[in-house]
Amino acid sequence: MAKTAAGYRCTECGWRTPKWVGRCGECQAWGTVDEEGARGVNVVQAGAISSPAVPIGQVKAELAVARTTGVSELDRVLGGGLVPGAVLLLAGEPGIGKSTLLLEAAARIAERETVLYVTGEESAAQVRLRADRIGAIRDQLYLAAETELSALIGHVERVQPRLLVVDSVQTIGSAQATGVPGGVTQVREVAANLVRLAKERDMATVIVGHVTKEGSIAGPRTLEHLVDVVLNFEGDRHSRLRMVRAVKNRFGPTDEVGCFDLHERGIEGITDPTGLFVSQRSKPVPGTCVTVTVEGTRPLPAEVQALVARTEAQQPRRTTSGLDPYRVQMILAVLERRLNARLGGCDVFTATVGGIKLADPAIDLSVMLAVASAAGDRPLPSGLIALGEVGLAGELRPVRDVRRRLTEAARLGFTRALVPKGSLDEGARRGGRQRSLVPVGPTQFAPGFEVMEAENVWDALTHVT
Repeated sequence: MAKTAAGYRCTECGWRTPKWVGRCGECQAWGTVDEEGARGVNVVQAGAISSPAVPIGQVKAELAVARTTGVSELDRVLGGGLVPGAVLLLAGEPGIGKSTLLLEAAARIAERETVLYVTGEESAAQVRLRADRIGAIRDQLYLAAETELSALIGHVERVQPRLLVVDSVQTIGSAQATGVPGGVTQVREVAANLVRLAKERDMATVIVGHVTKEGSIAGPRTLEHLVDVVLNFEGDRHSRLRMVRAVKNRFGPTDEVGCFDLHERGIEGITDPTGLFVSQRSKPVPGTCVTVTVEGTRPLPAEVQALVARTEAQQPRRTTSGLDPYRVQMILAVLERRLNARLGGCDVFTATVGGIKLADPAIDLSVMLAVASAAGDRPLPSGLIALGEVGLAGELRPVRDVRRRLTEAARLGFTRALVPKGSLDEGARRGGRQRSLVPVGPTQFAPGFEVMEAENVWDALTHVT
């Protein structure tokens, strides 16, 4: 068999190149291009099996039942709790509270089973001080400060924990792999061994991961593929509010969010976060509009703010905080084209209240109304919420879970809502067409709660101004 010339291949995406480069030309990852030998097929003979194959109906499903962590908001995101043998990756910025959250959860679980907490970033004394502060001292919570993978495995064999917490994977190194701890090769080697250890022992494992300047998880992309659950820990370090989102979850939903309050005594879940993302004021202010977004099964009222100011610069600024900048630019273009708004000579600033990040298309109408209110220096009616996706033609499209959103708005004391045409009529959602702005009037949401339906942005703006 003739051999072809050896080349180089990216271990992340499979991109090939005839010569070595430090950065992959396809996925732009650093240090992932390795030499590959002559191409050929290696015949692999049958080997010993670890366990015989059985009919799927005979597999014990109870072995994969989630067990609660004792932290209700974390259980919400995980889909009920931690599954034995599952590997979870928790990523977040430095100092945001990852270690505090995991130490709190570890202490709750240690009340009923053995937990091993391995720290590679801090000394055991530092972790003990944090545990004293948050009240996380438990007899079955074991603590070890290690940076070598073999020593970590030795602790696991001695303690026999049901939960292993590794803080963090970038600080653990293996003598069997090349490079320094935190490098691509080392992170891949350590993560693969931790996953193997978790599956062999049916031991739930939580790994802490660092993030890059762009906010993505540091290390090779295969790190996210190896684990079962990937959680992002978000929040402004100048605020006490923290949020946990599931990016990947093999055992539960990926659209849930958990809210936490980080304070000097530790971290605790916020079961009812409504009102955290809405400003409290005595009278309406131009440039503000309230909407209701849905995170998983939880409706969250949120306030969108906008500021429009004249500028002499040739390139007006478009600054966003907590919103998708491309989505905001599209809404500004619809305002200028469909409503003849003059925003070309103005700086436009848009932001959310409380540091929440909104990506729900249902917030489009509230962004549009907030910008229009700021441009005209006229406040919107008090007690109003706005829901709806804005199309490029200026039409308003219905969004999901409208009744749940309106019920939450009515519970919080809002008195009127502006929604797209057909939002409350499933028949209209399937193609029915109505024209004018119609007051639905008091509904089952609350006595006196008024729901107004608009077909396009012009009808919506006419109704609220």
